[in-house]
Amino acid sequence: MAGGSGQRLGYGIPKAQVPLSGVALLTRALRGVEASGVAAAVSVAVPSGDTVLRSLCAEAGMSVPLAVVDGGETRAHSVRAALRALPADIDSVLVHDAARPLTPPEVFHRVAAALAAGAEAVIPAVPVTDTIKSTAPTAPGQAGIASRTVTGTPDRSALRAVQTPQGFDAALLCSAHSAAESFDAAQAAAVTDDAMLVESLGAVVYVVEGSQTSLKITTPLDLLLAEAVLAQEQNRLED
Repeated sequence: MAGGSGQRLGYGIPKAQVPLSGVALLTRALRGVEASGVAAAVSVAVPSGDTVLRSLCAEAGMSVPLAVVDGGETRAHSVRAALRALPADIDSVLVHDAARPLTPPEVFHRVAAALAAGAEAVIPAVPVTDTIKSTAPTAPGQAGIASRTVTGTPDRSALRAVQTPQGFDAALLCSAHSAAESFDAAQAAAVTDDAMLVESLGAVVYVVEGSQTSLKITTPLDLLLAEAVLAQEQNRLED
């Protein structure tokens, strides 16, 4: 998935075009897919009309067939477009974000291995380290104090921060997206990952270990953190 606008990064270009140590996020993400060796074919959804990302895909030098499609108004629309561009005989699909350009090969391997072992849906995730609070808008008459109040504190040990690639039985994922085509605008906007859609069908979603380096690039601070990760890796290689 490479259809994000990147507004919060402030570059004025689609997120997947934004450079990380001089290399576009999409290019780094494709290199990660190639390094993992798990793909038989790749389909990339880019913003409609974008030519720069299409050129980056053509220059990526992938060893497997690569298709590029126009994404849609929402993530779900873009995933559906990308699914349609995959070969008809594909039985397992990994959905990955160009915004996670530093995902290491072992995460791809863990997701693919779980699918091969019989799982229909698999997500990589890492434990949540912050204390999380559920909140609600402040009651009328108290808005002068604060805008929200705490309603609970979930058990942190049960919480996980979800990453990509997320892996699915291809038929299950297509069924979930077919069901989602009837969503209204609010329902469609609320879908933040593909696991949500297959969960709604009652499928069991398995969790495998993710990676702290598989951070999502959303803000300028995320870019700085990713630069630091790359610098640390370079220092390790030089040592």
